[in-house]
Amino acid sequence: MKQNLTPQPTRHDDTVLRNALLKLTATQKITCTVVIAVVALVWYDLLNRVMDFGHGIDYAGLHAFGPQAVEILQQYNSFFWWAVVALCTLIIAYFLYRFIRSSQEKVQSKLVSAEMFGEIVNQLSEPAREVLRWAWLDRRNPVSVGDLQRTAHELRARRAAKISLAREHAQALETPPTADTQAKNLQSS
Repeated sequence: MKQNLTPQPTRHDDTVLRNALLKLTATQKITCTVVIAVVALVWYDLLNRVMDFGHGIDYAGLHAFGPQAVEILQQYNSFFWWAVVALCTLIIAYFLYRFIRSSQEKVQSKLVSAEMFGEIVNQLSEPAREVLRWAWLDRRNPVSVGDLQRTAHELRARRAAKISLAREHAQALETPPTADTQAKNLQSS
């Protein structure tokens, strides 16, 4: 069996991309973390106020519905307010999720400066550069943070080995069949 002699990306490549991405996305990550923390603190305070409000409701004014109805309302009062809290928590979580996703999409479309891109490329090995070429889909546009994120992900997913294997497959297709191969194909027909 033929051994693959093409070099593979190094840990240094992963470190270079991770550090560059950290510099490019730090503001977005900090902003999202602060927003989540503030919303969680505010919601925790409001949650306690809603529950206190729910416990303080007096249903005695509804005696016209009968004592049994008032008793049922008082018995299930806390469950109703916990359901309100759960529903509001889900709504808040949905809006936080949408905020984070839109923030990530915005940072992914951010363009990488020419000098930073030059620094990154100069530190990458050739297989890592090949993966970066593969990840940079639209060559009419400059490299974006999303392209670098995809490159880092694909390096961890062993894309360089897959690119090398694809090259070997393409080369095998270009090589004309030998006389032995043609003879075997004729015999099997």
